[in-house]
Parts: sequence; structure tokens; C-alpha cells
Amino acid sequence: MSALFDVIMPVFLVIGFGYAMARAGLFGDSAVDGVMRFAQNFAVPVLLFRSIATLDLSAAYDWGLMLSFYIGAFTAFGAGFAGARLLFRRPLTDSVAIGFACLFSNSLLLGLPITERAYGADALAGNFAIISVHSPLLYGLGIGLMEWARSRGTGLSGAALTRQISRAILSQPLVLGILAGFAVNLSPVDPPAFFWSAVGMMAQSAIPVALFGLGGVLFRYRPEGDRATIAMICAASLVLHPAITYLLGRFVFDNDTDALRSSVMTAAMAPGVNAYLFAHLYGVAKRVNASAVLIATALSMGTVWFWLQLLP
Repeated sequence: MSALFDVIMPVFLVIGFGYAMARAGLFGDSAVDGVMRFAQNFAVPVLLFRSIATLDLSAAYDWGLMLSFYIGAFTAFGAGFAGARLLFRRPLTDSVAIGFACLFSNSLLLGLPITERAYGADALAGNFAIISVHSPLLYGLGIGLMEWARSRGTGLSGAALTRQISRAILSQPLVLGILAGFAVNLSPVDPPAFFWSAVGMMAQSAIPVALFGLGGVLFRYRPEGDRATIAMICAASLVLHPAITYLLGRFVFDNDTDALRSSVMTAAMAPGVNAYLFAHLYGVAKRVNASAVLIATALSMGTVWFWLQLLP
């Protein structure tokens, strides 16, 4: 039980604090939007920039780590998409958004702080390796499939669709932070110490501010929509994805302890707010994805504890 109280509870207490303040009317919608805009557009990209810029690329990028995580992610997407389309008879665009919710685990706002509290800051190299391709790869898949689903029958050319997808991905602040981090990492010139001090100040604010803001965002969501579809999203993101990642990492790719921890803990996170934002962007499956983010985040307190007990 110590993992529940020492590792998981502090993270969820910060989220709960933001939720309670929003519910009490002390943290209004405009304030929530401002905090999340600061976190997602500025502080978290700076955190990613620093992490990628200082990452030992040769040591962090391990095929077993990446394949075990992303095979699990794509399997969860396939299960969510097929379930929405074939079992629940959702429209094609709805099915893409629901599959995206199964695919996009909250690697940043939950995965990083929980892994750090459980195993220490030195155990995060694998997390950052996963995160460095997380947004570009998964947004690329989600946006590509959604644009394809929406453009069927419109005669949109492949080149035009590719440009549309590229613009959408490269406009993401998280992706820009990651690309800037790679540029500095691969550059022979090291920025001066005062630059890194300023970057460190911004980066330190990212996670606590984002967690508090996440609580305010979750207050807006009301559990509503198709309960069976919501349950499927929760099962795919909290059970199927980490289970596949664990089995592949442990018995197929023989990942070392740090890689296994990073991949499974990242896979075990609930869908991020991006799952709702993606649905909202396209105006499809908004109620289902919003409810799934809220319910899965609450349920993850128990499932994350289970994975912490199972991991070495």
C-alpha cells in the first residue's frame, strides 16, 4: 500500500486540489484555460526541450522499449476503433476519435510524475524517449485517419492531405519543443549556463501547474454518453495497452528493468486531455471521450497501483 500513498496519492491530490477549487468557484473557466495554455504551450514544451536536449540519445533509444510500448498503443487503437465501428455502430469519424482515446495515454502529466516518484528522476530516460515521438507519431496517425475519413469522396489529393497533416502536427507546441531539443542535442555548441538556468525555472513549473490545471479541466466533464463505449476505452487504455507492453517487454524483447518500468508505467496512464481536445477539434465523440478521460483518470489510481506492484 505504500506505493499508493507515497507515489500515486500526491499526484492525484494536486489534481484533486485543482478540481476542488474549480468546483468551489475559486478557479474559474478563464483561469483554468490560462493555466492550461501556459502549461501546454510554454512550460511543458520547455520541459521537453530540456529533457531531449540533455538526453543521452544512444542510451535512451532502445528498440525493445519503443516497440513494446507502441505495439501496445496501436493494438489499443485497433481494438477501440473496431469496437466503436463494429460493436457500437459509430460513424467512421467517431470511431477514429474513440480509437485515439484508447491510443493516447497521458504520458506527460501523469506518466512523468508517477514514474519519477516511484523510481527517481534517473529512471525517466525511457519516458522521455517514448514522449519524444509520442505526439508526432500518434497525432500523425490520428489526424491522418481523421482527415482521410472526412475527405472520403471529396477528391482531396494525397499531396494536399499530406500537407494538411504536416501543418497540424508541426503547429503543436509540444512537437516544436521536442524538435528544438533535438537541434540543441545534436549541435556542437552548448548554450551558456544562464540559458539553462532560465530553462530550468520554466521546466520546474510545468508538472505541478499542469496537474493543478488538469483538475480544473476535469471538473468540466460530466460522465455522460454511451457507458459501454466509455468502459471499452477505459479497458483498452488501462488494461490492454500496459498488459501488451509488459508481456512484450518482459518476455519478447527482454527489456532491462528501467526500460520495462518506463514503458509499462507510461502505457498504464489514463487517456490524456488531448483525447478530448482531438474529439472537440473535429466535433465528434466529444461526450464519450470527455467522460472516458474523467473516469479513466479516477480508475487509474487503482490500476497504476497494480502495475507498480507487478513491476520489478
